[in-house]
Amino acid sequence: MVFGRRTRMWAGALVVACAMLMGPSAPTATLFARPLPAGAVKGVVPGRVMTWNLCNPCGASNLDRAREIATYAPQVVGLQEACVRDVEKIRIHLRRFYGLVYHVEYGTVLRDWGRCGGAPWHPGAYGQAVLSAAPMTDPVSVEYPDGGSEDRGYMAVTATVDGRSVRVFNTHLAQRRQEAVRAAQTRVLAAAVARHDRVIVLGDFNAVPDAPELAPLWKLATDTDPRCRPMSTGGCTPTTDWLSKFDYVFLRGITSLGHRVHPTPYSDHDLLHTDLDIDREDTALGAGR
Repeated sequence: MVFGRRTRMWAGALVVACAMLMGPSAPTATLFARPLPAGAVKGVVPGRVMTWNLCNPCGASNLDRAREIATYAPQVVGLQEACVRDVEKIRIHLRRFYGLVYHVEYGTVLRDWGRCGGAPWHPGAYGQAVLSAAPMTDPVSVEYPDGGSEDRGYMAVTATVDGRSVRVFNTHLAQRRQEAVRAAQTRVLAAAVARHDRVIVLGDFNAVPDAPELAPLWKLATDTDPRCRPMSTGGCTPTTDWLSKFDYVFLRGITSLGHRVHPTPYSDHDLLHTDLDIDREDTALGAGR
């Protein structure tokens, strides 16, 4: 009986230790994937890009996250609030269950055990990530001089979209009620974007379209949603659970063929994807300047 009690105690301690090491970003493993919903695409869609804030820590299953991405199968996906360990699991699930192979680059801004788990002396990396169906080149990861209440930054890669080489940025700006911080961050981002003629900027900007801090980007690019402009009265499709548009696909020198916002139960941000024509320059770009 003593031996049995000690065995149970050791087993319990082992479970607790494993839970601590895995951290809150690692939900319970699932062995089987649900099939894709009716109407899901079959294979990567040329010219499609997506942005999605994963919401961390929100306790979502990486298998469910992979299924959401596979349903729309973009060529390029920009993820925010992304733990490296979660993104790696998402990539594994995409390949194993849905036959989608994605390359990855990371824009880590901090290491956070509370969000991303890992050993206490080696917490998991946290920040942005870009998934691409084709290999990427020239990756850059930049932390903003002032992240606000939490370190923030942007990353950039050169990716293949619709058969053409395009510079893709992915960012996450400071949280709400930090307008001055976001304004400084946007100036840094806009200076980098302005160096390129053909650019896609993905991300969670934590600001509505007419927020003054987004002005530097509106001077360079347009949003994929034609109703979304700084002075628009038509209304933009919300991308968050609190019915605000915070998520954008800004385009410079590129034409949008259409976009969709897809509500999801696995994050407080919706998935936003757009289909692009890289060979046609956006004639509305001048109106944004």
